[in-house]
Amino acid sequence: MGTDSGLKAERGAKRVRAQIGGVTIADTARPLLVWHNPRYPAYYFPVEDVADGHLDEKKIKNFEGFGDHVTFPWNQVDAWFEEDEEIFVHPRSPYTRIDVLQSSRHVRVVAGGVTIAESDAPRILFETGLPPRIYLPKTHARMDLLEPTGTVTHCPYKGRAEYWAFDAEGERIEDVAWSYPAPLPESQKIIGLLSFYPDRTEIYVDGERW
Repeated sequence: MGTDSGLKAERGAKRVRAQIGGVTIADTARPLLVWHNPRYPAYYFPVEDVADGHLDEKKIKNFEGFGDHVTFPWNQVDAWFEEDEEIFVHPRSPYTRIDVLQSSRHVRVVAGGVTIAESDAPRILFETGLPPRIYLPKTHARMDLLEPTGTVTHCPYKGRAEYWAFDAEGERIEDVAWSYPAPLPESQKIIGLLSFYPDRTEIYVDGERW
């Protein structure tokens, strides 16, 4: 369905809750999903499903065309839940799919002129709307040339990622690789594997630059 502002919107089927300080401020089984960002929606609550005292114009965004629905800025809410599972970063789009496929392509990764990973057993992650990502076993990488950086990021579809820098031959390249030590269920097939940024390393697949 569309909206008066021309944005895509549709009725969701999941129970959605927002909490601040452990208190549920909004709880609905009929959320409205509105795409201000083309890659993922925002959750809007019917006003009657928002707790008393939380319809403060300073805390909500009420866009034209959603007169009886309100949404809270994502980072002003301590915890968001779909059913009883907490979600992070942003709502998950019902139109995003992740496929992780085993491959036999030959993959070689170079950083600073040094081959830092090479494998004939990559897994390739295909995520709707994003470039494919190649994941390699750590046993096929030069972990002696990679140093944990302490950088952490979160993905609503894959989970929490940790990062490594390339550090060898007097050259250091920050955050060239990442890994998900405990990925979300739909991404379990990449657990513990390494993926490398193609703009910070050179990735060759079957001899051709990736």
